[in-house]
Order: sequence, then C-alpha cells, then structure tokens
Amino acid sequence: AHIVNDVWGLRADSNLANIVAKYAVPVILMHNRSNPSNVEVREKLGATYIGAEYENLIEDVKRELLVSVELAHKAGIKKNAIWLDPGIGFGKKREHNLELINRLDEIKKLGYPVLLGTSRKSFIGFTLDLPPEERIEGTSATIAIGIARGADIIRVHDVKEMARVAKMTDALVRENA
Repeated sequence: AHIVNDVWGLRADSNLANIVAKYAVPVILMHNRSNPSNVEVREKLGATYIGAEYENLIEDVKRELLVSVELAHKAGIKKNAIWLDPGIGFGKKREHNLELINRLDEIKKLGYPVLLGTSRKSFIGFTLDLPPEERIEGTSATIAIGIARGADIIRVHDVKEMARVAKMTDALVRENA
C-alpha cells in the first residue's frame, strides 16, 4: 500500500497502526461514530438522516481525532505521515456535515493535513433534493468552502470538474496568502 485510509481512525483494528508504522506509509484517520445499521439504512430513509449524538460537534470530533492520532503515535507513526478526515457523512446528521465544512479550519488547527470527502454525499442530496448523479453543483460548493477553510486534499467522483473547482478556489484563497 502507498497510503492507508482508515474509516475507523485506527480504533477498529488494534493491529492496523502497527502495520502502518512497519511499512512507513501515510495514514488518513477518519472520524466516525457510525454503526453498520445506520450506514446501511441512511440512503433509504429519504430526508430522515441518522446521526450520532454530539454534546459539542467540533470539540467532540477534534477530541476523537486526537485519540486516533495518539494511537498512531504510540505505534510509531510519524506526525508527517498522519492526515485527518472529519468523516463527512459518517455518523453525522445533515446539519453536522454542514457545520463541519463551515468550521473545518478548527480541525486544521490541530496541526495535520485535512482530507475532505463530500462528493455526492447524502447531505447534499437532502439539501438539494437530488439523486447522487445530480449532485455536482452541491459537491462543488462543499469543495470550494472546504478548501477555503483549510482542506488539503479532496476525495471526489467527478475528477475533471472538481479539479477545476479546486484550482480556482486555490487561486482565490491560497495563491496570494
């Protein structure tokens, strides 16, 4: 592997951190409070969106990401090999996802590169009342705001279009920064 993208932030498999450290590959640590039942039924519920409960969304996500970072460090994974993913769509309600994107700069302040994966996600569909294949404009908006708030890498389906969105957003918010 060239990179490990762990949707459970090294919390589901106690040996994964050791494997990542052994092979010295970068790791993406995603925040995730999902459980299999809400992952499976989420799209089937229409506008009803199952999400975990949070006392303070941003502080809870930051704290739980830092638990994953600590697991990585304990296994010997170097800081420069760790990326954080706020886990858009994983155990989060529509409102949670919108807030995370708008406040992504607070995740960025943890001192690690941030990956943002919003492409065609359900919260876009619920917001715009559109099926996945018609969510390109919604995805574009989330990518632009995400980059403006500090996202370093984006995970997308529509590569050509989103590369253009990223390039234009970078020109607006990063080139002269």
